Amino acid sequence: MNSTVGNVTSLWEQGAFAQTLLFGITVGVVARALILFLIGLIFARFLRGYLLRLSTTTKYVWIINEDTASTLHNLIVVVATVYALDALGILSLEIAGASVSNLLTAFLVFYFSYLLARKSKDYMIMRSSRQKLPEVQVKAKLFYYTMVTLAFFIALNIAGFTGKLTTLLAAAGITGIILGFASQTVVANFISGIFMYFDRPLKIGDAVRIGDFEGIVHDIRILSTRIRQWDGTLVRIPNERLFNSEIINLQRYPARRAEINVGIAYKEDAQRAIDVIMKVLEDEPIVLAEPEPRVYVRELGDSSVNITIWAWVPSDLWLGQNLLRSKYHLLQKIKEALEGEGIEIPFPQRVNWFAEELRVRVEEPEREGRNS
Repeated sequence: MNSTVGNVTSLWEQGAFAQTLLFGITVGVVARALILFLIGLIFARFLRGYLLRLSTTTKYVWIINEDTASTLHNLIVVVATVYALDALGILSLEIAGASVSNLLTAFLVFYFSYLLARKSKDYMIMRSSRQKLPEVQVKAKLFYYTMVTLAFFIALNIAGFTGKLTTLLAAAGITGIILGFASQTVVANFISGIFMYFDRPLKIGDAVRIGDFEGIVHDIRILSTRIRQWDGTLVRIPNERLFNSEIINLQRYPARRAEINVGIAYKEDAQRAIDVIMKVLEDEPIVLAEPEPRVYVRELGDSSVNITIWAWVPSDLWLGQNLLRSKYHLLQKIKEALEGEGIEIPFPQRVNWFAEELRVRVEEPEREGRNS
């Protein structure tokens, strides 16, 4: 009896009662796991409530919104669960020198960051106005790729691969040099795309002329830019080539100066022809009154007196399919007006000079029955 009481007392003194094993897990370990989980749960709920309140007052709704609050709440709860299970020893296994708990946490951080970046990108695009949509789309893509890249390196750090990353990069140095020659075009296009974003010579929806291509900017991506030509075909231009090319933005400003050339015969009165053309321009609604159109004799050509017309017109009416009811319509009106006034628009003429005088012999055709 005394021996039994002494054993119980000894166990109590040593704290063995608090360390009693339950399926190989001590009560202290269970308590620690519960504390970790509760701390994570409390912090997750506090953060979600704070973000929900902040979303009603902030202008950055594209990042601080209900979806972001729910995503961060779920992330913290899941990470707290992983650490609680790790405290219980359930996730004590190691893979490639990293614990399973760290690997799971790294994966969850990357996955939820990816979800957060994607939803933020969608919010930015969804809440933008139609006028700012092309620019917002480029910003949203840059924000998305930046978030995903940062999440990737944070995940590597959580998994415990940061220390090994330098070694891996050094070991892959030779391979990187070999692959660098193969991927230098990709890198050049990527860097050019970033420079193009800050330089902003064009945006989605602009009408542009780049080399032999002309059309509407359909999409601007990190590596290339796509242009939909007037005939409906799609052209993909690498950003490196685009960055080094001369870009003519046909629609950057609301008005542009149109130039038309017309030739009249040398016998005609040039000033009278100019007055007729000016009357046509004054009657045309597509020609702007300010700046005032100008009509002048440009040169004395081989077969005609060439007259140049400068007229300011709305930019969107002087490109693509709109040329049918603007430029070509205006040309037709000018031609009809000149012809109506009896002013000749000549065709090309040539005068041939010979060193010696030409003698032409004309033979009369033989009459039928002359020899009969």
